[in-house]
Amino acid sequence: MELLWEISGWAGAVAILSAYLAVSMGWLKAGKGFQIANLLGSCAFIINGAFHEAWPSVVTNVAWFLISAVALVRMRSQQEPPAAAVEPAPVQFPGVPETGQLAIIEAPQARCA
Repeated sequence: MELLWEISGWAGAVAILSAYLAVSMGWLKAGKGFQIANLLGSCAFIINGAFHEAWPSVVTNVAWFLISAVALVRMRSQQEPPAAAVEPAPVQFPGVPETGQLAIIEAPQARCA
């Protein structure tokens, strides 16, 4: 069981550092993915810190978790509902049938020189 708590701590470190690296290098925007990685990483650190009774680390990661959770809730509430797809009105050109096919009145004649 102790191995599970250690894996949790290392997984948290990987999640948070990977998210920070990705945002710092411009591979990821500081959006939903970044906040989810921080949220999961802080949860893993809370578990590991509680197992080791490292209370300053637990408190820090609870704050980290809350910051990420609030950011995700705010992102979700700021999202506008997707607009319904509006199909543009068809354009009817004079002399073109409604089928959209152009009628050829007279076939072009080949000229021989």
